[in-house]
Amino acid sequence: MNSVSFKYFFSYLFILILAIVLSSQAYSQKEYCWNMFRGDQALTGMTVFELPAKPEILWTYKTDDQIKSSPVSCDNKIIAGSGDGYVYCLDINGKLIWKFNSGNGIEAPALILEGNVYVGNLDGSLYSLNLNTGRQNWVYKTDNQISGSPNYWKINEKLYILVGSYDYNLHCVDAKTGNVKWKYESDNFINGAAACQNGIAAFGGCDGYLHMVDIKTGTIKEKIEVASYVAASAGLSGSYAYIGDYDGILTCVNLKDKKISWQWKDETTNLPFLASPSVLKDRIIIGNDNKYLYCIDKMSGKLLWKFNTGSRVESSTVASANKVLTANMRGDLFILDVNSGKKLWSYEIGTPISGTPAVLKDKFIIATTDGYIYCFGQKK
Repeated sequence: MNSVSFKYFFSYLFILILAIVLSSQAYSQKEYCWNMFRGDQALTGMTVFELPAKPEILWTYKTDDQIKSSPVSCDNKIIAGSGDGYVYCLDINGKLIWKFNSGNGIEAPALILEGNVYVGNLDGSLYSLNLNTGRQNWVYKTDNQISGSPNYWKINEKLYILVGSYDYNLHCVDAKTGNVKWKYESDNFINGAAACQNGIAAFGGCDGYLHMVDIKTGTIKEKIEVASYVAASAGLSGSYAYIGDYDGILTCVNLKDKKISWQWKDETTNLPFLASPSVLKDRIIIGNDNKYLYCIDKMSGKLLWKFNTGSRVESSTVASANKVLTANMRGDLFILDVNSGKKLWSYEIGTPISGTPAVLKDKFIIATTDGYIYCFGQKK
């Protein structure tokens, strides 16, 4: 084979491999699966599906107390934890399949994985439940409340669940047995979820640090001071972590160089980021307690646009390729154009929303603090 043939052969091989990789990424989210808080292990808050153009309410379901947690969905089932202590499992049409009494209020989003549900409550109990029946598989006890979502990682094909607690520890638990593999102790409460990528669990804590922990061993790789207090979860992309904090600062951390790349703050206000960011290809979108939604250039940290929602934004956004969905504490829902921040659609529910929507094909699920679960979509 001559040099020209080699050139064309390797060009073809590269294009083929790239196509396979892009294809696998594009179809990584099933039609009816938003199985965890922020949609994926890196907590990017991204969906492969385009948000509906003019969504309407398809159905509602009422629980017996407020819902602060984010609903999740997989295998045509919707899971939401309520302040009444119950885990609710609905079918895709909003009919109750089962409910499980955890014994205490639930604020943490659940995780659906391989036919099971993993969810923590405010007495620090992490439950594994059968997705189809609601039957308890096991319970693991931490020493304080669980407010953040579980995440997961496989080590030599063995599945582990990672969850933070107000006992200062990130816990790594065998998904099958509930036995602890390791605990990593931080210096204060862990309120958010740990983002997982490349064998590293990255999370912010109330100690103000971004912690990077080796998932296999539970040992610290690095911790970088980013703020005085971090309540939200980080989103990961490549070698970078993006995290908002209680001081109103959005920080980009270079995980490879183990240093801060840039920080951005709206100098006109001094209110916290309680929401987690959506991490897109070239930009970051995040809501603040000052009522604004911000779109920041991913590499430079420069403001691209901002949108006034009219009330505090504690709910984390979900973004598609062209649109972004957000909610506020007045009970307003908005779909905006990703590139311009222009409002494309809005709806007034009228009661506070603090959880992240679960976005599926042609629909999304959201819960409110008056105990309702809403399904929005295109009516046929």
